[in-house]
Amino acid sequence: MDNNTGTVHESQTSYQSSVTVKTSAVKRTKSITGLVIGLCWFCIFFEGYDLGIYGPVLPILMKKWSLTAIEAGAIASYSLFGLLAGSIVVGAITDIIGRKKTLIFSLALFSIAMGISASATTPEMFAFSRVIVGLGIGGIIPSVATLSIEYSPVHRRSFNFVVTNTGITFGVIAAVLTALFFLDNLGWRILFWIGIAPVLVIPFIIKFLPESISFLLAKDRRDEAAAIANRFNLSLDTFEESKRKNTSQEAEKLQAFRSLLSKKYIGIIIIASMIYFLTFVMAYGLNTWLPKLMQQAGYPLTSSLVFMLVFNLTGVAGSLIGGKIADRIGSKWVLGVAYSLTAISIFLLSFKIESMFILYSLIGIAGIGVVATTGITIGLVSSYFSSENRATATGFTIGIGRIGAATGPVLGGLLLTQNVPLAWSFYTFAIVAVLAVLAVILIPKKSE
Repeated sequence: MDNNTGTVHESQTSYQSSVTVKTSAVKRTKSITGLVIGLCWFCIFFEGYDLGIYGPVLPILMKKWSLTAIEAGAIASYSLFGLLAGSIVVGAITDIIGRKKTLIFSLALFSIAMGISASATTPEMFAFSRVIVGLGIGGIIPSVATLSIEYSPVHRRSFNFVVTNTGITFGVIAAVLTALFFLDNLGWRILFWIGIAPVLVIPFIIKFLPESISFLLAKDRRDEAAAIANRFNLSLDTFEESKRKNTSQEAEKLQAFRSLLSKKYIGIIIIASMIYFLTFVMAYGLNTWLPKLMQQAGYPLTSSLVFMLVFNLTGVAGSLIGGKIADRIGSKWVLGVAYSLTAISIFLLSFKIESMFILYSLIGIAGIGVVATTGITIGLVSSYFSSENRATATGFTIGIGRIGAATGPVLGGLLLTQNVPLAWSFYTFAIVAVLAVLAVILIPKKSE
């Protein structure tokens, strides 16, 4: 009897120990995922901060340096051209030195450039700093995307990637709030000095953020990869299998790109690229010029900044609500309605509106249509493609859309420089929204 009791006790002890070990392993996995996502979110947050900071200071810089509207719009686009260059140049460096070192270098470059922006004494010096800021962001984005996906469980990769990218919108909101609190009392430079904050997180990245296991395996540094995998209870076999697949898929990548030009996909590729382009024209154009436009419409700068805050806050809410509605009734319907309401609301903003409730409502509706539609469009585009070419299609169409990101600020500046009636600035962005509606209508049916 005692022997049986002892055996049962040992079995229970063994079972409890097994459960404890498994629980500890799960906690370690969750810990590394949370750490990586948190650090990546912080990095992406400052991309949004940079996007949101220029609009509030734009009226002040135009007055200080006697800039024309088109010159101010061009400066806004410089960081985006830097971003495109950074994505190419730094992307190539990443394959040599690794994701972690690239992220550290890019954050340092971004912080230094923000410091140059803060201390700029001429528009030329400021414009130069904006290009360097863009180069830094261009290196941050791919590194963050890779690490946030690689260190997430397979069933949560898409969700964690979306969570990481919410940092952009929250960064814009933080920039506007910072301007509301500090711009009048401390001046415009403080907003850019705050932008050097990413340098403070570099020591944490050096100490806590692991290198990409996929990169280590690609460089035949298996011992280092195994050490990281063991430390955080990750399956090295999964990464090695992924490496084998990637090696065999190099030729398939070219095939995937070629497939985008086939009769089956060319229609949705053209339409999706148009939608992204038009959306980014509105998003970057309005985030740059909305405070200035509202100021010229007769509202004080503080109120104009609140308008920008409402524009982006409603965009966040719209992303969450719009995504759920799209799952029920379809993305095409949601996009069509969102862009239609955006066109109407921007058009109505051209009139002098006495009711602040109506004014905020119109700006909020515009924010939903401009900010919230990007994620819904990604989901729509993805649904048209197979797993073999989905990532290529999404990357290609968003890349075309980035041209719109550079076009929007210049377009707004051109309108103001030509001394056309202020209403036409609103009309133009409303027309862009109407074109987006037409593009949605032209979305082809899915091929079987």
